[in-house]
Amino acid sequence: MRDWEFLCFRICIFELMKSLSNSELIEGIKSGDKRLLGKAITLVESKKPEHRKQAEELLREILPFTGKSIRIGITGTPGAGKSTFIENFGRLAISKGKKVAVLAIDPSSSLNKGSILGDKTRMEELSKEENAFIRPSPSSGFLGGVANTTFETMLICEAAGYDYILIETVGVGQSEVLVSDITDVFLFLKIIGGGDELQGIKRGIMEMVDLIFINKVDDENLNKAKNTKVELMRALHFLPSKEKDWKVPVLLGSALNNKGLDEVFTKIDDFIQLKIKNNSFEETRKIQSEKRFDYWVQEYILQKTKEEKSTENFYETHKKNASQLKSNPSTEAKIFVEKLLGK
Repeated sequence: MRDWEFLCFRICIFELMKSLSNSELIEGIKSGDKRLLGKAITLVESKKPEHRKQAEELLREILPFTGKSIRIGITGTPGAGKSTFIENFGRLAISKGKKVAVLAIDPSSSLNKGSILGDKTRMEELSKEENAFIRPSPSSGFLGGVANTTFETMLICEAAGYDYILIETVGVGQSEVLVSDITDVFLFLKIIGGGDELQGIKRGIMEMVDLIFINKVDDENLNKAKNTKVELMRALHFLPSKEKDWKVPVLLGSALNNKGLDEVFTKIDDFIQLKIKNNSFEETRKIQSEKRFDYWVQEYILQKTKEEKSTENFYETHKKNASQLKSNPSTEAKIFVEKLLGK
């Protein structure tokens, strides 16, 4: 789907949405109507106040039907083959009787808020599957590259009965942290480089991952891939365990040739079952929800601060002081908050 086609599609949805009630959208979501599923997601993506109000009501009503999916975050080094992996892993899951939704987070231009929105083209075969749903979401320059509404979009897909929600990150900045905070399993894709195999992998990423897949392995680079596996396992050995009794597996394969994907599928299931046994599955989701709450409290306070005339001026004053380094930014923030709260 080209950019202008996608834009026209969304404009049509906004026009049609005026006559759609939440009960109609919910009925469509629960029945698996992809057209109405898309409209519901477009609704939660909208920043218009009237749409936002309806979206919040919609999310409140669908919550009882959510929470049954396995949420998988996928990141990787540049050129690691994330789209190919997602497409073929998704088709494998479907062959095992699962329904798969893909939320592919597009990089957006910070200048014009544009977005590539080309994931349906990149995952052409998967998009043809009846039990697959692919939704590109522009990140609109949001820190970390994850769209503000990714979590809400995920809830809608869960209410529609999708068993696996695959979230692809843009792979830059803090996007991995944000995706890790809304998923059950965090998968890292790696390819074999020409030098130090650990170079370019941040310690923070290694601490977040639950499974590593070395992609694009063939007969020619198999020995090098095995050496890379040893290096990664050695590095993981010195990191604290994220989940009790779980050693992060490092798997070899080729997503393009469907090699190693069955093992990935099995390891993901093993990890989820272990979390359930350890009583950490639901506990982790609760902690994630608390983090989302804290994040939105900060966002709404900042938003209200900018909107209120009584606070806007001294907000801008302290922001300017910070930007011009007249004082430490954290000090300026502290002074501003104390004024805001009247302390």
